[in-house]
Amino acid sequence: MNATIYDPRQCSLGEGPLWHPVRNELFWFDILGKKLMSVAQEWTFEEYVSAAGWIDQDRLLIASEMALFTFDLRDGLQNHVVDLDAENGITRSNDGRADPQGGFWIGTMGKSGEHAAGAIYRYYRGELCMLFGGITISNSICFSPDGTKAYFTDTPTRQIMCVGLDGEGWPKGSPAVFVDMVTDELNPDGSVVDGDGCLWNAQWGAHRVAKYGPDGAFVEAIEISAAQASCPAFGGADLQTMFVTSARDGLIGADDGKTFSIDLAVQGQAEHQVIL
Repeated sequence: MNATIYDPRQCSLGEGPLWHPVRNELFWFDILGKKLMSVAQEWTFEEYVSAAGWIDQDRLLIASEMALFTFDLRDGLQNHVVDLDAENGITRSNDGRADPQGGFWIGTMGKSGEHAAGAIYRYYRGELCMLFGGITISNSICFSPDGTKAYFTDTPTRQIMCVGLDGEGWPKGSPAVFVDMVTDELNPDGSVVDGDGCLWNAQWGAHRVAKYGPDGAFVEAIEISAAQASCPAFGGADLQTMFVTSARDGLIGADDGKTFSIDLAVQGQAEHQVIL
């Protein structure tokens, strides 16, 4: 398994890859560039944008610096859905993903990584609720195939957490450590779960994406030629291609900030549809 360059454009901070299962098209973000990207097009916004879920064939729910809004890919029309920490000028959105129940989880963080300035929220059927506060760098939001577990991390803790979900997708009980990377001094960034329940984690600064079994045990790692791998997503016609974004910010490597693809022998989950 080798990572190849899927898109050569270098993002300052590539993030939030989303394979749209109806359009069969990959979208991703350059957060610092304030852009939504696809192979065919770029859209530039007035504030930071970081993550999205798909609503229907032509509309995405996008998380920006201060809000969630719908975005029409045909004409660029935006419609405000709900404020997201809008009164707090320190924070912006970061990592996010739709859950199997149709909700959308989104994390925030300080624009300069301010300690404990962020949180993780869930938007579900018209309501935005804070789930976990005191987050410094929100990442790794993803879900088990059966919809009973959610995963997330506060990157500086070097621990990926797991929490149970009820039938409507709300957390139940307290989060527990799923993967502990403290000893290995690894920095967990974005994650995605495949159809077998294994979690794939992009590890910031380590040139790699690592696979962990449903029990949290390390399985393997795939090298990426960009130092700062930021987030993986499954896509392609058979969901056996992993796309990985990366960041160029502060680096000079030839491949830093590019978006990669990896052909795998495992199948991912189709990204879940957001229910407004």
